[in-house]
Amino acid sequence: MQSDSILVRESRSEAAGTAGVIAALAARFGDRMTTAAAVREAHGRGEGLRDLFAPSAVVWPGSSAEVGEILALCNAALVPVIPFGTGTSLEGQLQALNGGISVDLSRMDRVIEVNAGDMDCRVEAGVTREALNHAIRDAGLFFPLDPGANASLGGMASTRASGTNAVRYGTMREVTLGLTVVTPQGRVIRTGGRARKSAAGYDLTRLYIGSEGTLGIITELQLRLFGIPETISAASVQFASLGAAVEAVMAVMQMGISVARIELLDAVQMRACIAWSKLSGYAEAPTLFIEFHGSPAAVAEQIEQVRGVTDAFGGSAFAFAHATEDRNRMWRARHDAYHAARGLAPGKDSFTTDACVPISRLAECIAESHAEAESLGLTAPIVGHVGDGNFHMLVLFDPADADERRRADRLATSVSERAIRMGGTCTGEHGIGVHKLEAMVLEHGAGAVAVMQAVKAALDPNGIMNPGKTVPSTVFPL
Repeated sequence: MQSDSILVRESRSEAAGTAGVIAALAARFGDRMTTAAAVREAHGRGEGLRDLFAPSAVVWPGSSAEVGEILALCNAALVPVIPFGTGTSLEGQLQALNGGISVDLSRMDRVIEVNAGDMDCRVEAGVTREALNHAIRDAGLFFPLDPGANASLGGMASTRASGTNAVRYGTMREVTLGLTVVTPQGRVIRTGGRARKSAAGYDLTRLYIGSEGTLGIITELQLRLFGIPETISAASVQFASLGAAVEAVMAVMQMGISVARIELLDAVQMRACIAWSKLSGYAEAPTLFIEFHGSPAAVAEQIEQVRGVTDAFGGSAFAFAHATEDRNRMWRARHDAYHAARGLAPGKDSFTTDACVPISRLAECIAESHAEAESLGLTAPIVGHVGDGNFHMLVLFDPADADERRRADRLATSVSERAIRMGGTCTGEHGIGVHKLEAMVLEHGAGAVAVMQAVKAALDPNGIMNPGKTVPSTVFPL
């Protein structure tokens, strides 16, 4: 156990050709390759559990062609490759379970082109969402997806991420027009284009989005952009019960009110955010944070409609955040919710659930999950992008307490299974990684998983791309 409480695990095995690959990478990339222990350990985990599986080496390419060189070399030697963006994933996608080479794309950070008239852009995979918005702001454009972390756009595509604005603007699946991908064999290919629609052949763009680096490495993205809204306003409203807050969200969505964001924080999460983000003027009660985009008249109408709904469900303390500074403070608290929740119990670890259900089942799913957490004696704050049926429980547990960890694992698994039974998914935006592999057959069925395995085998026959992630290893016949 290290001083920072990160548990360092030995990789399960290391390919025989690893030493030769490392020597070749050192000769080719010089100081853009390292085997330093501290750097390797920083690349062996994300923001999820502390279990760390460090890669054998880390390399920083500067172009798609260089990524191709790395993959061709590793593929020939049967050495695993783990793509790395900013290290913010939550489901173990970065763990080097069998050693191998971590390909860090952070230096591929160019905004290649911005087409203001068509509202699209092409960026390298290492560009972060905040960097892109800074680059396009003066053109009157913005990129709306905003997961809590300042993630890289390549990483967001690889996990099919979304964020608080997804209820209005969609997920990475909807805003990605095309990709540049490097295959395991080192070939650079382009998928999609700049057209808003295409019926030409297999949709390879959607195949790679959400593949978590198991089929190839995304190196460039063609993305949709949006005009900065003429008017932006925000509000918060608090409720006496969690059920009332969720029912209000369901009513807002079923009425077709065009909110840009609508986020739920339960009482425990509000307690955490009040302490962590120094929020003032809030009670420790279930709360909705809401944002409105549009013309002044449209925003005023949205606010009036939403306020009417929340009043009907017993909402109180309806407070506006019209000023940019006030809105930013509110949304920063929401984006820091993960760290705030961890701050409730320093030294504890957490499982993060990512259930997403049809909006009509949302209240039932949250109520049952909340009741189960209480029955198991666990602290599990709830926060979520509930406008599209997605919510997270941050299930806290003491890693040194085997019984508490077992109960936490039971709850996290149960939340995923409950969502699937209700017609939803075990992961709305975080991806499968290693932590949710067991839910894949339950959610998709053995036949669909067999097709996924066949795709993986066809595109990555040597199995070098991020092994042990996304697709179960148990073989199912086609």
